[in-house]
Amino acid sequence: MKTFKRSLESERLVTYSKQLFETELLHRLNLTKVNAPLFVSQNSGLNDNLNGVEKPVAFKLGRESHEIVHSLAKWKRWYLGQLGAQTGEGIVTDMKAIRADEVVSPIHSHLVDQWDWEKVITKDDRTIETLITHGTAVYEALRATDAIVSKKTGEISKLPKKIKVIHTEDLYKKYPELTSKEREHAITKVYGAVLLIGIGDKLSSGEVHDFRAPDYDDWTTKDANGKPGMNADVLVWDDTRKKSLEISSMGVRVDEKALTHQLQLTGQEKRKTLPFHKALLNGELPYTIGGGIGQSRVVMFVNKTAEISSVQPIFDAY
Repeated sequence: MKTFKRSLESERLVTYSKQLFETELLHRLNLTKVNAPLFVSQNSGLNDNLNGVEKPVAFKLGRESHEIVHSLAKWKRWYLGQLGAQTGEGIVTDMKAIRADEVVSPIHSHLVDQWDWEKVITKDDRTIETLITHGTAVYEALRATDAIVSKKTGEISKLPKKIKVIHTEDLYKKYPELTSKEREHAITKVYGAVLLIGIGDKLSSGEVHDFRAPDYDDWTTKDANGKPGMNADVLVWDDTRKKSLEISSMGVRVDEKALTHQLQLTGQEKRKTLPFHKALLNGELPYTIGGGIGQSRVVMFVNKTAEISSVQPIFDAY
Protein backbone atom coordinates (compact mmCIF):
# COMPACT_ATOMS: atom_id res chain seq x y z
CA MET A 1 0.00 0.00 0.00
CA LYS A 2 1.40 3.37 -1.01
CA THR A 3 0.93 6.55 0.96
CA PHE A 4 2.09 10.04 0.04
CA LYS A 5 2.93 13.01 2.22
CA ARG A 6 0.39 15.78 1.93
CA SER A 7 0.17 19.19 3.54
CA LEU A 8 -2.48 21.78 4.17
CA GLU A 9 -0.81 23.96 1.56
CA SER A 10 -1.10 21.23 -1.08
CA GLU A 11 -4.76 20.73 -0.13
CA ARG A 12 -5.38 24.47 -0.51
CA LEU A 13 -3.81 24.39 -3.97
CA VAL A 14 -6.04 21.47 -4.99
CA THR A 15 -9.14 23.37 -3.86
CA TYR A 16 -7.96 26.61 -5.48
CA SER A 17 -7.27 24.87 -8.81
CA LYS A 18 -10.69 23.22 -8.85
CA GLN A 19 -12.53 26.43 -8.01
CA LEU A 20 -10.60 28.33 -10.65
CA PHE A 21 -11.28 25.82 -13.43
CA GLU A 22 -14.94 25.48 -12.51
CA THR A 23 -15.42 29.25 -12.66
CA GLU A 24 -13.79 29.35 -16.11
CA LEU A 25 -15.93 26.44 -17.33
CA LEU A 26 -19.26 27.85 -16.13
CA HIS A 27 -18.50 31.19 -17.75
CA ARG A 28 -17.37 29.81 -21.11
CA LEU A 29 -20.20 27.28 -21.54
CA ASN A 30 -23.06 29.12 -19.79
CA LEU A 31 -23.60 26.42 -17.18
CA THR A 32 -25.46 26.34 -13.86
CA LYS A 33 -24.12 24.23 -10.98
CA VAL A 34 -26.57 21.55 -9.79
CA ASN A 35 -26.58 18.57 -7.44
CA ALA A 36 -26.66 15.03 -8.82
CA PRO A 37 -27.37 11.50 -7.60
CA LEU A 38 -24.70 9.08 -6.40
CA PHE A 39 -26.77 6.11 -7.56
CA VAL A 40 -29.67 5.35 -9.91
CA SER A 41 -32.20 2.55 -10.35
CA GLN A 42 -30.81 -0.34 -12.37
CA ASN A 43 -34.01 -0.45 -14.45
CA SER A 44 -34.02 3.25 -15.33
CA GLY A 45 -31.43 2.97 -18.09
CA LEU A 46 -29.78 6.11 -16.72
CA ASN A 47 -26.44 4.61 -15.78
CA ASP A 48 -23.54 4.80 -18.19
CA ASN A 49 -22.40 1.32 -19.18
CA LEU A 50 -19.13 2.74 -20.55
CA ASN A 51 -17.65 0.22 -23.00
CA GLY A 52 -19.89 -2.58 -21.75
CA VAL A 53 -17.19 -4.39 -19.77
CA GLU A 54 -16.98 -2.60 -16.42
CA LYS A 55 -19.55 -3.74 -13.89
CA PRO A 56 -21.19 -1.07 -11.70
CA VAL A 57 -21.19 -1.35 -7.92
CA ALA A 58 -24.76 -2.51 -7.17
CA PHE A 59 -26.97 -2.84 -4.11
CA LYS A 60 -30.66 -3.10 -3.23
CA LEU A 61 -32.99 -0.57 -1.65
CA GLY A 62 -35.96 -2.66 -0.60
CA ARG A 63 -36.59 -4.95 -3.56
CA GLU A 64 -35.25 -2.64 -6.23
CA SER A 65 -31.67 -2.90 -7.50
CA HIS A 66 -29.62 0.27 -7.71
CA GLU A 67 -26.17 1.09 -9.11
CA ILE A 68 -23.48 3.60 -8.21
CA VAL A 69 -23.21 5.82 -11.28
CA HIS A 70 -20.35 5.27 -13.71
CA SER A 71 -21.03 8.72 -15.09
CA LEU A 72 -24.04 11.00 -15.43
CA ALA A 73 -24.09 11.19 -19.23
CA LYS A 74 -27.74 10.17 -19.57
CA TRP A 75 -29.01 11.52 -16.26
CA LYS A 76 -27.93 15.07 -17.21
CA ARG A 77 -29.89 14.98 -20.46
CA TRP A 78 -32.97 13.67 -18.69
CA TYR A 79 -32.62 16.30 -15.95
CA LEU A 80 -32.31 19.16 -18.45
CA GLY A 81 -35.67 18.05 -19.80
CA GLN A 82 -37.13 18.04 -16.29
CA LEU A 83 -35.78 21.55 -15.71
CA GLY A 84 -37.24 22.85 -18.96
CA ALA A 85 -33.84 24.22 -19.98
CA GLN A 86 -33.80 26.26 -23.17
CA THR A 87 -31.36 26.19 -26.09
CA GLY A 88 -27.94 27.41 -24.94
CA GLU A 89 -28.58 26.66 -21.27
CA GLY A 90 -26.66 23.95 -19.47
CA ILE A 91 -25.75 22.36 -16.16
CA VAL A 92 -22.62 21.04 -14.47
CA THR A 93 -22.28 18.87 -11.41
CA ASP A 94 -19.65 17.20 -9.27
CA MET A 95 -19.78 13.52 -10.16
CA LYS A 96 -18.15 10.88 -8.01
CA ALA A 97 -18.15 7.24 -9.07
CA ILE A 98 -16.67 3.97 -7.94
CA ARG A 99 -15.30 1.88 -10.80
CA ALA A 100 -14.36 -1.43 -9.22
CA ASP A 101 -12.90 -2.83 -12.46
CA GLU A 102 -10.60 0.14 -13.06
CA VAL A 103 -6.95 -0.77 -13.62
CA VAL A 104 -5.15 1.36 -11.04
CA SER A 105 -2.20 3.43 -12.26
CA PRO A 106 -0.56 6.82 -11.61
CA ILE A 107 -3.54 8.47 -13.38
CA HIS A 108 -6.34 6.00 -12.50
CA SER A 109 -7.92 5.05 -9.21
CA HIS A 110 -11.15 3.31 -8.28
CA LEU A 111 -12.58 6.73 -7.39
CA VAL A 112 -13.60 8.77 -10.42
CA ASP A 113 -14.30 12.45 -9.85
CA GLN A 114 -15.30 14.74 -12.67
CA TRP A 115 -17.23 17.78 -13.71
CA ASP A 116 -20.16 16.32 -15.64
CA TRP A 117 -21.72 18.98 -17.88
CA GLU A 118 -24.56 19.05 -20.40
CA LYS A 119 -26.05 21.78 -22.57
CA VAL A 120 -29.21 22.05 -24.69
CA ILE A 121 -28.72 22.56 -28.44
CA THR A 122 -31.05 22.47 -31.43
CA LYS A 123 -31.27 19.53 -33.83
CA ASP A 124 -29.59 21.69 -36.47
CA ASP A 125 -26.70 22.29 -34.05
CA ARG A 126 -25.81 18.60 -33.99
CA THR A 127 -22.64 19.17 -36.04
CA ILE A 128 -18.87 18.75 -35.90
CA GLU A 129 -18.61 22.54 -35.73
CA THR A 130 -20.63 22.58 -32.50
CA LEU A 131 -18.41 19.83 -31.10
CA ILE A 132 -15.23 21.74 -31.95
CA THR A 133 -16.58 24.98 -30.48
CA HIS A 134 -17.38 23.34 -27.15
CA GLY A 135 -14.21 21.26 -27.09
CA THR A 136 -12.22 24.43 -27.66
CA ALA A 137 -14.06 26.15 -24.80
CA VAL A 138 -13.15 23.31 -22.42
CA TYR A 139 -9.52 23.59 -23.52
CA GLU A 140 -9.50 27.37 -23.08
CA ALA A 141 -10.83 26.96 -19.53
CA LEU A 142 -7.93 24.60 -18.82
CA ARG A 143 -5.39 26.90 -20.45
CA ALA A 144 -6.58 29.91 -18.42
CA THR A 145 -6.45 27.86 -15.21
CA ASP A 146 -2.98 26.53 -15.99
CA ALA A 147 -1.67 30.02 -16.66
CA ILE A 148 -2.94 31.37 -13.33
CA VAL A 149 -1.84 28.39 -11.24
CA SER A 150 1.59 28.30 -12.92
CA LYS A 151 2.12 31.96 -12.09
CA LYS A 152 1.11 31.30 -8.49
CA THR A 153 3.47 28.33 -8.08
CA GLY A 154 6.36 29.71 -10.12
CA GLU A 155 6.02 27.07 -12.86
CA ILE A 156 5.90 27.64 -16.62
CA SER A 157 2.67 27.11 -18.56
CA LYS A 158 3.46 25.33 -21.83
CA LEU A 159 -0.02 24.92 -23.31
CA PRO A 160 -0.32 26.26 -26.88
CA LYS A 161 -2.77 29.02 -27.75
CA LYS A 162 -4.78 26.73 -30.03
CA ILE A 163 -5.80 23.10 -29.78
CA LYS A 164 -5.13 20.83 -32.76
CA VAL A 165 -8.26 19.18 -34.20
CA ILE A 166 -7.77 15.76 -35.82
CA HIS A 167 -9.99 12.76 -36.60
CA THR A 168 -9.06 9.28 -35.40
CA GLU A 169 -8.97 8.03 -39.01
CA ASP A 170 -6.43 10.70 -39.99
CA LEU A 171 -4.44 9.93 -36.86
CA TYR A 172 -4.39 6.24 -37.77
CA LYS A 173 -3.13 7.01 -41.29
CA LYS A 174 -0.42 9.23 -39.82
CA TYR A 175 0.83 6.56 -37.40
CA PRO A 176 -0.46 3.19 -38.73
CA GLU A 177 2.30 1.24 -36.98
CA LEU A 178 1.36 2.48 -33.50
CA THR A 179 -1.36 1.40 -31.07
CA SER A 180 -4.23 3.82 -30.46
CA LYS A 181 -2.73 4.99 -27.15
CA GLU A 182 0.72 5.37 -28.71
CA ARG A 183 -0.85 7.46 -31.48
CA GLU A 184 -2.37 9.75 -28.85
CA HIS A 185 1.02 10.21 -27.19
CA ALA A 186 2.73 10.89 -30.53
CA ILE A 187 0.29 13.50 -31.86
CA THR A 188 -0.07 15.28 -28.52
CA LYS A 189 3.70 15.54 -28.10
CA VAL A 190 3.85 17.33 -31.45
CA TYR A 191 1.01 19.81 -30.88
CA GLY A 192 0.77 20.10 -27.09
CA ALA A 193 -3.03 19.91 -27.10
CA VAL A 194 -5.35 17.83 -29.30
CA LEU A 195 -9.09 17.53 -29.82
CA LEU A 196 -9.36 13.95 -31.08
CA ILE A 197 -12.64 13.43 -32.94
CA GLY A 198 -14.52 10.26 -33.88
CA ILE A 199 -14.08 7.67 -31.12
CA GLY A 200 -16.15 4.50 -31.19
CA ASP A 201 -16.76 3.52 -34.80
CA LYS A 202 -14.42 1.34 -36.85
CA LEU A 203 -11.38 2.80 -38.59
CA SER A 204 -10.37 1.75 -42.10
CA SER A 205 -8.15 -0.88 -40.45
CA GLY A 206 -11.23 -2.56 -38.98
CA GLU A 207 -10.23 -1.69 -35.40
CA VAL A 208 -11.74 0.98 -33.19
CA HIS A 209 -9.63 3.69 -31.63
CA ASP A 210 -11.49 3.14 -28.34
CA PHE A 211 -14.89 1.83 -27.36
CA ARG A 212 -17.89 3.98 -26.47
CA ALA A 213 -21.33 3.12 -25.10
CA PRO A 214 -24.10 3.23 -27.74
CA ASP A 215 -26.60 5.45 -25.95
CA TYR A 216 -25.03 8.81 -25.18
CA ASP A 217 -22.35 10.03 -27.64
CA ASP A 218 -23.16 9.95 -31.36
CA TRP A 219 -20.15 8.13 -32.81
CA THR A 220 -21.68 6.94 -36.10
CA THR A 221 -23.25 9.97 -37.79
CA LYS A 222 -20.92 11.09 -40.58
CA ASP A 223 -19.64 14.62 -41.19
CA ALA A 224 -19.47 16.42 -44.54
CA ASN A 225 -16.30 14.51 -45.39
CA GLY A 226 -17.88 11.13 -44.70
CA LYS A 227 -16.03 10.55 -41.42
CA PRO A 228 -18.10 9.10 -38.57
CA GLY A 229 -18.30 10.42 -35.05
CA MET A 230 -19.49 13.60 -33.33
CA ASN A 231 -17.59 12.95 -30.13
CA ALA A 232 -14.08 13.78 -28.97
CA ASP A 233 -11.41 13.62 -26.28
CA VAL A 234 -9.40 16.61 -25.10
CA LEU A 235 -5.75 15.56 -24.79
CA VAL A 236 -2.81 17.60 -23.50
CA TRP A 237 0.90 16.84 -23.35
CA ASP A 238 1.82 16.19 -19.73
CA ASP A 239 5.41 17.34 -19.43
CA THR A 240 5.63 15.88 -15.92
CA ARG A 241 4.86 12.32 -17.06
CA LYS A 242 6.12 12.78 -20.65
CA LYS A 243 2.87 11.37 -22.01
CA SER A 244 -0.47 12.60 -23.27
CA LEU A 245 -3.17 13.07 -20.64
CA GLU A 246 -6.88 12.79 -21.40
CA ILE A 247 -8.61 15.69 -19.66
CA SER A 248 -12.11 15.31 -21.05
CA SER A 249 -14.38 13.02 -23.04
CA MET A 250 -17.36 14.72 -24.68
CA GLY A 251 -19.78 14.58 -27.57
CA VAL A 252 -22.94 15.57 -29.35
CA ARG A 253 -25.54 13.20 -27.91
CA VAL A 254 -27.46 10.64 -29.92
CA ASP A 255 -30.73 11.52 -31.59
CA GLU A 256 -33.45 8.96 -32.28
CA LYS A 257 -31.80 7.68 -35.46
CA ALA A 258 -28.29 7.40 -34.03
CA LEU A 259 -29.51 5.67 -30.87
CA THR A 260 -31.39 3.04 -32.88
CA HIS A 261 -28.39 2.46 -35.15
CA GLN A 262 -25.82 2.25 -32.35
CA LEU A 263 -27.92 -0.09 -30.23
CA GLN A 264 -28.23 -2.34 -33.27
CA LEU A 265 -24.48 -2.21 -33.99
CA THR A 266 -23.61 -3.21 -30.42
CA GLY A 267 -26.33 -5.82 -30.02
CA GLN A 268 -28.08 -3.89 -27.25
CA GLU A 269 -31.49 -3.32 -28.84
CA LYS A 270 -33.21 -4.61 -25.69
CA ARG A 271 -32.27 -1.30 -24.04
CA LYS A 272 -34.99 0.36 -26.14
CA THR A 273 -37.49 -0.74 -23.48
CA LEU A 274 -35.75 1.14 -20.65
CA PRO A 275 -37.40 4.41 -19.51
CA PHE A 276 -34.55 6.70 -20.64
CA HIS A 277 -34.30 5.12 -24.07
CA LYS A 278 -38.06 5.09 -24.59
CA ALA A 279 -38.24 8.79 -23.72
CA LEU A 280 -35.44 9.60 -26.16
CA LEU A 281 -36.97 7.57 -28.99
CA ASN A 282 -40.35 9.24 -28.35
CA GLY A 283 -38.79 12.70 -28.74
CA GLU A 284 -39.34 13.60 -25.09
CA LEU A 285 -35.73 14.62 -24.33
CA PRO A 286 -33.86 17.73 -25.52
CA TYR A 287 -30.99 17.52 -27.99
CA THR A 288 -27.76 18.10 -26.09
CA ILE A 289 -24.00 18.17 -26.09
CA GLY A 290 -22.03 17.27 -23.00
CA GLY A 291 -19.10 15.55 -21.41
CA GLY A 292 -17.05 14.73 -18.39
CA ILE A 293 -13.88 16.50 -17.28
CA GLY A 294 -11.60 14.74 -14.82
CA GLN A 295 -11.21 16.84 -11.70
CA SER A 296 -8.15 14.98 -10.45
CA ARG A 297 -6.70 15.02 -13.98
CA VAL A 298 -7.07 18.81 -14.22
CA VAL A 299 -5.51 19.34 -10.80
CA MET A 300 -2.65 16.92 -11.52
CA PHE A 301 -1.91 18.76 -14.75
CA VAL A 302 -1.99 22.34 -13.51
CA ASN A 303 -0.14 21.44 -10.28
CA LYS A 304 2.53 19.55 -12.27
CA THR A 305 2.22 16.31 -10.30
CA ALA A 306 2.65 12.77 -11.65
CA GLU A 307 0.57 10.74 -9.19
CA ILE A 308 -3.20 10.87 -8.76
CA SER A 309 -2.63 10.10 -5.08
CA SER A 310 -1.19 13.61 -4.75
CA VAL A 311 -4.63 15.11 -5.38
CA GLN A 312 -6.96 12.31 -4.19
CA PRO A 313 -7.25 10.81 -0.67
CA ILE A 314 -6.50 7.27 -1.85
CA PHE A 315 -4.25 4.37 -0.88
CA ASP A 316 -4.17 2.32 -4.07
CA ALA A 317 -1.17 0.18 -4.83
CA TYR A 318 0.15 -0.39 -8.33
